[in-house]
Amino acid sequence: MRRVVAHAFRTARRYPLRRPCFRLGNALHHSPRYHDIGLRGLVTSRTSVPRHTVILQSSMIFRNLSLAFASSLVATGAWYAYTGGSESSAVSGTSTTLSSPIHTASNAAITSALSSGVQVESDQFYTTASVDQPVSKRTDNSGERVVGMLTPEQATERLRRNEESYFIGRGSGVVRYDVVQLPSNDPIEDDHAEKVVEVPSSVAATDNGAPTSDWNFWGVFDGHAGWTTSAKLRQTLISYVARELNATYKSAATNPSFPFPSPEAIDAAIKTGFLRLDHEIVIESVEKVVKANSKTVAAELLAPALSGSCALLAFYDSRSKLVRVACTGDSRAVLGRRSPSGKWSAIPLSEDQTGGTESEAKRLRAEHPGEDNVVRNGRILGGLEPSRAFGDAAYKWQRKTQEKIKRHFFGRTPNQLLKSPPYVTAEPVITTTKIDPSKSDFLVLATDGLWEMLSNEEVVGLVGQWIEHQKSGGKDGVGNWMKSWFSSNGSLPVEMDSKEKQSGQRLPIRQVQYEIPQDTNRFVVEDKNAATHLIRNALGGKNRELVCALLTLPSPYARRYRYVLILFQLTDKC
Repeated sequence: MRRVVAHAFRTARRYPLRRPCFRLGNALHHSPRYHDIGLRGLVTSRTSVPRHTVILQSSMIFRNLSLAFASSLVATGAWYAYTGGSESSAVSGTSTTLSSPIHTASNAAITSALSSGVQVESDQFYTTASVDQPVSKRTDNSGERVVGMLTPEQATERLRRNEESYFIGRGSGVVRYDVVQLPSNDPIEDDHAEKVVEVPSSVAATDNGAPTSDWNFWGVFDGHAGWTTSAKLRQTLISYVARELNATYKSAATNPSFPFPSPEAIDAAIKTGFLRLDHEIVIESVEKVVKANSKTVAAELLAPALSGSCALLAFYDSRSKLVRVACTGDSRAVLGRRSPSGKWSAIPLSEDQTGGTESEAKRLRAEHPGEDNVVRNGRILGGLEPSRAFGDAAYKWQRKTQEKIKRHFFGRTPNQLLKSPPYVTAEPVITTTKIDPSKSDFLVLATDGLWEMLSNEEVVGLVGQWIEHQKSGGKDGVGNWMKSWFSSNGSLPVEMDSKEKQSGQRLPIRQVQYEIPQDTNRFVVEDKNAATHLIRNALGGKNRELVCALLTLPSPYARRYRYVLILFQLTDKC
């Protein structure tokens, strides 16, 4: 580990980091459309733990958290299984009052938090002409670059600097999720977005005469070769999917005998939303650039096509209590559920989609017969690791298109192995899972960085550990759960997979690289924020030297140690 840090320091001194030479446009503006959607207003509570509390009012929760810092992002959420009825909500008219804040802060902190909130009207829910509008992301413009080993106190301050919690106390099954941001490259290539939509019964049929139901969306976007594709997904993907779902549910509601869409129809709507957005990014952008014949236009419109991003989107319908996870790429979703033994079990809800995944390699070889190098060294054409992604036009455009773009505008020379594109698709693989509120289910969505450091069972066990620690009042050494679960071997409260088999999922390779012992005594509980708790333990836990070193490493070395993570507790006990 010391050799890794020393090498990073020498490289940082030898090659000073430079600022980007240009930035794309500022805010993305949406044209009003779809006035008849009928989506109703919400009020959401946003609580920073421990920094600040903010109340946002809008016609709909639009949690698009563009990042204000030159940082890598880790977003997570959870709530305690013991909350009981302490948090309540009441639907009245077109607004809902959510759970009360548990922390207070100064006016300056509240003002700062408000600057990262987005308020939208119901007629702005859907985006229009999105491809030819600027993609934006806020970054830290201080310009100061300092590389120096952090102390444990400085590491903790950095871990907690931007931690926040979001409460959705609507009694619909979703209670809380936590967010934390960590500085890394400028700007970060990962992103995320969340929305809660109150849907009237005229759009989506409900049970027992309920006037509304909730659609909850959470997205994690793992960008590569640039930040523009993931930023585009943050701004538009949920809206594209919601538009297709709106049409599907509304059509089914006209059937009096069974006013609900079939599972196949819902899955098809989600896939259509994914594919339509990618078509606009990759295909329609070229048509507009060629028509405009302008390098300035090309620089703006082609950026999301030239870079790429994986996407992991969860859609939870409060009426059916079903959560659908749509995966495009190698991010991963894992459900945590309490078992009869009192421990937690880890249930994978997605498969890592890479050239090294057997099912994906088989699919690609069947789609491109006779091309021996369609998958080489676990990568598409020997280059790209994810086998499904948005953007990545170099693996989707025909050779003549790529040569034309390079000749008249800018771009790279086509891969010499390119024969029959597209090789990469944005079509997601969708899984459906029934949420059981009585078992205190929670969901973890994370990019591959987390899973390179921790196994599914370790992540779920750490969340279970954190939940029970909060239940005990945050006091170490008390509570029956510690006596039963943290015995002399320090095991996590999770059932280990006896088969030790994770179909289609890679093992945490960084544990071997950093010679991390397979001993759960390496984990700690020091944070009130579930996201920070997971980050700290992924980066080393009790090994403070490793935590400090990984937080000290500058970009580009730090990129591999940063990830986006969102964790949610899905329970009716709010």
